[in-house]
Amino acid sequence: MPSPRMPELPQPDLIVVGAGILGLAHALAAVRRGLAVTVIDRDAQANGASVRNFGFVTVTGQERGRVWSLARRSAEVWREIAPQAGIAIEQEGLLLLAQRPEAAEVIEAFAATEMGERCARLSNAELTARFPMLQGPFAAALESREDLRVESRTAIPLLAAWLAEAHGVVFQRGRAVSAVESGAITLSDGTRLEAGAIAVCPGDDLVSLFTDEIAREGITRSILQMLRLSAPGWRLPAPVMSDLSLVRYLGYAALPEAEALLARLRREAPEALEHGVHLIAVQSADGSLVVGDSHHYAPTPAPFAASAVEAAILGEYRAIFGAPPPVIERWTGTYASGPEHSIVREPLPGVRLAIVTSGTGASTSFALAEEVVAGMF
Repeated sequence: MPSPRMPELPQPDLIVVGAGILGLAHALAAVRRGLAVTVIDRDAQANGASVRNFGFVTVTGQERGRVWSLARRSAEVWREIAPQAGIAIEQEGLLLLAQRPEAAEVIEAFAATEMGERCARLSNAELTARFPMLQGPFAAALESREDLRVESRTAIPLLAAWLAEAHGVVFQRGRAVSAVESGAITLSDGTRLEAGAIAVCPGDDLVSLFTDEIAREGITRSILQMLRLSAPGWRLPAPVMSDLSLVRYLGYAALPEAEALLARLRREAPEALEHGVHLIAVQSADGSLVVGDSHHYAPTPAPFAASAVEAAILGEYRAIFGAPPPVIERWTGTYASGPEHSIVREPLPGVRLAIVTSGTGASTSFALAEEVVAGMF
């Protein structure tokens, strides 16, 4: 019996290949310009990096300059569309804790920049009053109100559903794209679809489309380990980060003061640095905590989670919160990783290849997509 064919639809202005956060962001930017959009994705549902993360839209600590500006704009878009799409903002802000004096120096230097203008220093007395679950005292603490957190596993499907229902975006799922040319794509079953423009957002699929272009960019893949802990019996007012984040996020790590902290961490936490571990702790509506993460790099990372890495993550948690509650879920995620924040290339006239290569898809995709779509129409 022949396979059923999709019904004929009007030719869209834009075809987006990939329904991860960056692909959905392109669809949103296009419909806001009054354009008709079709999104093609090989999976039946959201399954990749866009749902295997914290859902943490991180502004504070992003690389100074353009990336920080992209994150600020993207957080603004999240706040605009979340109530329209039925997406709950689970937490607001960020609490950045300094465990070591060198980390406090980094926090002080960061607070003195334009990136710290909307942040406030907290004393240990203020921390005790507002965050009684913390195992203080701490050398310094900084609170930001710029960041936000959504539950990515539900937010991405809700965003796609809203784009379809409220804006007429057509989704064709479970269909793989085998070729892209100016003005058209070809699906693996031979179907050819035409559009005025095409945006290819492949995430960490580095070998299916425009392989040579991607290879020239020096992009590989990063795999991370994450945990969900059972509800601890308290509410965390904001996501939390600590010392290891200060040598990982470029908004902090690029400051001269970060050099002394990195030197001390090399002495005191070499295993955590080796595994790319730093603490992010966020809380879900049901009270459970999402905690991570780690970073290892390879073209095809092994899918196996290591107990030593989990122990290192939980060790960072223990230093901040005390004994962790039971682990109720474990998973790995992967994302494209390269030397820049992202790549946007024009491999063919009317075609854009866009990949966030810094693990900041949730944090920067909306603003990046606005730039890409503006350049195409």
